[in-house]
Amino acid sequence: MRPDPAIEAVRGLLAPQVLGTLVRRYGDFDAAEDALQEALLAAATQWPADGLPDNPRGWLIQVGARRLIDTIRAESARRNREAANAIRDPERLGAAAPDPADAVIAEDRDDTLTLFFLCCHPVLSPASAIALTLRAVGGLTTEEIARAFLLPERTMAQRITRAKKRLAAEERPFAMPAGSNGQREEWNERLGTVLRVLYLIYTEGHTSGGERLRRGDLSSEAIRLARALSRVLPDDPEVTGLLALLLLTDARRAARTGSRGELIPLAEQDRGLWDREMLIEGVRLATASVRSGLIGPYQIQAAIAALHAQALRPEDTDWPRILLLYNALERQSANPMVTLNRAVATAMVHGPQAGLDLTDTLTDSLAGNHRLDAVRGHLHEMAGDPDEAIAAYTAAARHTTSLPERDYLTIRAAHLRRQ
Repeated sequence: MRPDPAIEAVRGLLAPQVLGTLVRRYGDFDAAEDALQEALLAAATQWPADGLPDNPRGWLIQVGARRLIDTIRAESARRNREAANAIRDPERLGAAAPDPADAVIAEDRDDTLTLFFLCCHPVLSPASAIALTLRAVGGLTTEEIARAFLLPERTMAQRITRAKKRLAAEERPFAMPAGSNGQREEWNERLGTVLRVLYLIYTEGHTSGGERLRRGDLSSEAIRLARALSRVLPDDPEVTGLLALLLLTDARRAARTGSRGELIPLAEQDRGLWDREMLIEGVRLATASVRSGLIGPYQIQAAIAALHAQALRPEDTDWPRILLLYNALERQSANPMVTLNRAVATAMVHGPQAGLDLTDTLTDSLAGNHRLDAVRGHLHEMAGDPDEAIAAYTAAARHTTSLPERDYLTIRAAHLRRQ
């Protein structure tokens, strides 16, 4: 019998929420994940025959919790880890057992946020946090994640396993800090990590041009996860700003590459190919995120992306305002890449030489980085200095690991030589 698409969609949507509830309640990521898989398997067997339950989420939680308790009871006799005794001691299972109210759990209780914060715990490296987030919150298989990052499946499985073990060594790693100022600072630290992981997931998919995931590429997955986070934290300006930034960037996807996969820079893109619906939503969210002021880097980047989106032609771009925003961004989170982007905006407002002077300050910090050479090539081309532009483009093509970028830079250099 073929799976019912509607039932499969419900199971896929609820899986992260159910996993979050089980992890929050029992504190064992691996056991909760196994219990979830058994609950989903039971649903795949029973729901097509009996019909969708009135509260499918509560149904999955109850079945998963029962499976988890059975596992805990079976293993507690031979597992003696002190940190897990309070959870795995059969005599204390009553405190952790499913509440009868789970059958009618409020639909607005979403434990996806628990998983976000668990997977993005500060003790994990960004690479581990990304893999664990895609596995637990995104619902992607280890094979899919490995394929997206062009890594062997075994390597990715080991990375996810190490991340789970690292979290298991922490005391209450899934606890959601709240209340005092110190706890609020911990919340902000966790939230910053969550946003960074989502941004890195999107960037990986946006810039790699790599293989596709079966259920969409990494960029689409990052946007989906950002929407889920925004539903949980709708009033957080940085969460809104990040979602706006991802939407505004992704709206240009169809215009970003040519028919042969070659990279097309923003100024040369066919703006008629931009996704207008996505742009409108992104601009609306970017505007909403800055109503309380520019207090975070994702808000500022979203505001910059919105200004680019609102320009009907490249020459209509409001570069003076973009430069002001880059100045603000550099004050908020100074790093060489922000300065490099500010150099481009400076060149557009004050001329290419002013931009080149600013790139000179990055020679040490971005030594060997292809983006510095690429920007210098662009600014030398703007200044009417083809020889320096060719040299910079050639150096950038030599240093980049992206085939579309390498091809674009090589073509730019060849074009200048022909001229």
